[in-house]
Amino acid sequence: MNVLVPSRHTTSEPPWVRRFLIGVALAFIGVFLVIPLIFVFTQAFAKGIGFYFNTITDPMAWSAVKLTLLAAAISVPLNCVFGVCAAWAIAKFDFRGKNILLTLIDLPFSVSPVIAGMIYVLVFGAQGWLGLWLNADNPTFPALANWLNDHNFKIIFAVPGIVLATIFVTVPFVARELIPLMQAQGRNEEEAARVLGASGWQTFWRVTLPNVKWGLLYGVILCNARAMGEFGAVSVVSGHIRGQTNTIPLHIEALYDDLNIAGAFAVASLLAFLALITLGLKTWVEHKNAAALEK
Repeated sequence: MNVLVPSRHTTSEPPWVRRFLIGVALAFIGVFLVIPLIFVFTQAFAKGIGFYFNTITDPMAWSAVKLTLLAAAISVPLNCVFGVCAAWAIAKFDFRGKNILLTLIDLPFSVSPVIAGMIYVLVFGAQGWLGLWLNADNPTFPALANWLNDHNFKIIFAVPGIVLATIFVTVPFVARELIPLMQAQGRNEEEAARVLGASGWQTFWRVTLPNVKWGLLYGVILCNARAMGEFGAVSVVSGHIRGQTNTIPLHIEALYDDLNIAGAFAVASLLAFLALITLGLKTWVEHKNAAALEK
């Protein structure tokens, strides 16, 4: 019986081809990633270290930093819980409407962030569907409208709107990271645990969650990166009130519009630092995940 052995030439290429492809990849990375990053830090320190630290310690900048961290601190845990629940339901169980749920999870990827922000304006704005019901002049729910007015509770052009917009744009990251991982692992271990008498909660904590912990952490890192860098949806619902509803990206835009170029790049360097930290964590998680798969 003749066995066809592939020729070495069909699975390899000349050295000059490898060098050319590697050179193209490095050139692309250098032009579109490394040089812009260097430019950001060069412009950030263009007026000296003193100006840089005065800019990033300005009360307006610190307000933007705290609001960004607050939005991320609320949206990331909520999306983590939702992502784990959705992935567990989709990967481990069969039910009607599974494809619809998958489509809804992917919806923020297909909807422009600006449109996502407009959704909340149309729903919660003063002339929106819920806003008209709670209108102080002629409310449909007087008691609720009075309570909201007494406590000065607002959604649009306030922190709750920013949090809602951030949650919307970051919904898919954890779920979409865990669904293929759980589907690849199958259901055998969970079914064995149930046969041995474990409850559903015990099966989740002692079998499912340990198997996906690195994928979960990877999804959380990506979700956090998107939450801190979101601009479009947050810009629509924030109102651009300096010191109150400006996140870091919005504060950068405000400084740039004021022709404070060095200040804008100084604050932008904070996002660059966050990006580098995120990249480091992402690489570490990938390494740990690969090591866990080899065991």
